[in-house]
Amino acid sequence: MNNLLHEFRRDYFELETRRHFLKQCSTGLGMMALASLTGGCFSGKGETDLMANVANPMAPKMPLQPGRAKSVIYIHCAGSPSQLELFDYKPELRKVDGKACPPSFLEGKTFAFIRGVPKMLGPQGTWNRYGQSGTWVSDYLPHFQSAVDDVTFLKAMHTDQFNHAPAQLLMHTGSPRLGRPGMGTWVTYGLGADNQDLPAYMVLTSGGKYPEAGKSIWGSGFLPSVYQGVQCRSAGEPVLFIENPKGLDRDLRKAAIETINDLNRQEYETFGDPETLTRINQYELAFRMQTEVPEVMDISKETAATHALYGTTPGQVSFANNCLLARKLVENGVRFVQLFDWGWDTHGSSSSEALEIGLRNKCRETDRGMTALLMDLKQRGLLDQTLVVWSGEFGRTPMAENRDNKQAPFLGRDHHPEAYTIWMAGGGLKKGFSWGETDELGYQGVSGRTHVHDFQATVLHLLGLDHERLTFDFQGRPFRLTDVSGKVIQEILA
Repeated sequence: MNNLLHEFRRDYFELETRRHFLKQCSTGLGMMALASLTGGCFSGKGETDLMANVANPMAPKMPLQPGRAKSVIYIHCAGSPSQLELFDYKPELRKVDGKACPPSFLEGKTFAFIRGVPKMLGPQGTWNRYGQSGTWVSDYLPHFQSAVDDVTFLKAMHTDQFNHAPAQLLMHTGSPRLGRPGMGTWVTYGLGADNQDLPAYMVLTSGGKYPEAGKSIWGSGFLPSVYQGVQCRSAGEPVLFIENPKGLDRDLRKAAIETINDLNRQEYETFGDPETLTRINQYELAFRMQTEVPEVMDISKETAATHALYGTTPGQVSFANNCLLARKLVENGVRFVQLFDWGWDTHGSSSSEALEIGLRNKCRETDRGMTALLMDLKQRGLLDQTLVVWSGEFGRTPMAENRDNKQAPFLGRDHHPEAYTIWMAGGGLKKGFSWGETDELGYQGVSGRTHVHDFQATVLHLLGLDHERLTFDFQGRPFRLTDVSGKVIQEILA
């Protein structure tokens, strides 16, 4: 009886695994045949290579369409900077500073903290036009002013969420609820890894805290965990527990891993659980990373000129150091690098959240590093194949915050899903270009409105991925990053 049950369980898992695999690799045998004709995932590969691809889920995959970008560096400012102090200049808003908010801005609207009738708040800082594009930028970002001709701005972004965690989840996973794969996870699932000795998706954090949505925004969700982001540190041991334990040399560690993986292969042959392949891959990758990661993550060997450009200091944890690390990572074949920087909330409830103090301080911490990243990539011939993204999770209101119907002690703005600005640069985008426009007071988009799912669809498109075809079956239906919507923003493509 036990043998019979064992055989039944084995046959069941083998069936389910085959079904899962065929669905995962572009939805079955028909798509496999199509791929061989159109240059898809399995073009020109026989059964042996096909099964090797299963054993190594991070093997490079050919996109279904030519991609302009090979890698992504995504800078996310957790807390959401005010677009009205940085990029979306509204001189008319300054004229109504201190006046009561128009009723039309409040009717039927829900805000995170605004109560009653707030007062309008004019843009802070000094503004001017820069570059041949004549792009408006404030004095909050003096370094970035020199880079505007390499950048595309989306100035009428909008989202469905007005609280940090759900908005961050929507921005990065396509859903405001937990459990969905992050954007970097979808990218590595669709394209695999260029460098088999490094994780394809790596995460760097600064600002002292994690984003409000936590590590879930770079998690694998319902996708196999092999595709999730690997968090690295800019100081100390780059990846925790990557070094051999004391008394265990490299040869002995290798022998131990080989033994463990032999057992895992036997388990996979018996039960067919795809997560067993993940364990095998992660053990082997961790061993290879012991040599590669310390070298790639060491910025001390960079030239004095490079450190001067970024404003970096080896051994410190800083946004600038993470920008330099991001360049080194994509230079060494990492597919998706995520930089999360915390501390961009500007409610005006304290000096650290004040537009005139906290926001300026955050800009001083990041302006030089992000500008240097663009310049460095360009000088090295990497910008054309690297997509750089800068964003928050939503925008800021043109009204001053009046939490509990009281004026805040410092100048601040509430969360605002109706309008915000992000910028992108590099692989396949127009340069010195702005798409979308908000009304004269910066309350909502009046042209070129762009939803989060449109942005996600465009990122995938630039990498050669079709957001409608990059799917994974879960709970009885195919899921995708853009849920059931999204369109590529054709107007910003070069």
